[in-house]
Amino acid sequence: MTEDKNQSAQPEKKEKKNLALNVVGNKKHKGFGAGSIDLSDVACVMIDQGVAYIDVGAMHAKSKIERGIKFTPNKEDTPNGRPCWIVWVAVERSEEGAYYAGATSCEMLIDSEARRGWKILADHVNRLDAAIKRRFMLDNIGPEEKAALRKLLMEHNIEWWDRSPEELKSLLAE
Repeated sequence: MTEDKNQSAQPEKKEKKNLALNVVGNKKHKGFGAGSIDLSDVACVMIDQGVAYIDVGAMHAKSKIERGIKFTPNKEDTPNGRPCWIVWVAVERSEEGAYYAGATSCEMLIDSEARRGWKILADHVNRLDAAIKRRFMLDNIGPEEKAALRKLLMEHNIEWWDRSPEELKSLLAE
């Protein structure tokens, strides 16, 4: 047996650098509909009691505060719930570098003791879609939550914050 010497050498594939505000890792999202929507540049930020933090479990409704909670679309079913938010943050890359390109907030009520919660799933899906489409919808969070989100985004990557649109900065300055 002889080797075919006419075969050309395969060029080395360069690995694309991931922006990774999403701390899932280097894996692309492979769930239902993968390929039609790229979720790998979207991060899930939770705001609970004035503290903002990244929780990748929120992408599949399994964030730290959602685990073990039975959700209902009726707000009355969670009378003692504390307000919490999921903020979908989309990251985009330009010639200057990466920046926060979209951010939308979704309200929830969580009663950890009763293991009950309220959220409107359709609203969460629509706002995730809006973030992916590079929109800003932060109309349902107050000054304390805005300050927590601004602090997290700045601490995560100040250069991304500096390159972000003025619309985001003014929305979070209130």
